[in-house]
Amino acid sequence: MTVRSRREVVTFNHPFRIKGIDRQLPAGVYEVITDEEMIESLWFAAFRRVATVIKVPAEGSGNLMMQDISISPADLSDAQRTDASPSDS
Repeated sequence: MTVRSRREVVTFNHPFRIKGIDRQLPAGVYEVITDEEMIESLWFAAFRRVATVIKVPAEGSGNLMMQDISISPADLSDAQRTDASPSDS
């Protein structure tokens, strides 16, 4: 089975939350890794997403250690959309 990983850098301008992570994360730059596996039975190259992980500072590490947390791509999109929307100041 062929698996490929796609790396992406996302930036949050405000502290944010993502469903599945029990704490608020600080604004900043985050690496997101998406693993996809090839669907072998097709006559053309196609991939299916099997995992999405965001690297976040480990709790209590003072940003010295990173932790990989599995997230839903839809939840990531929701967090990015919320971050981009104007605040109610």
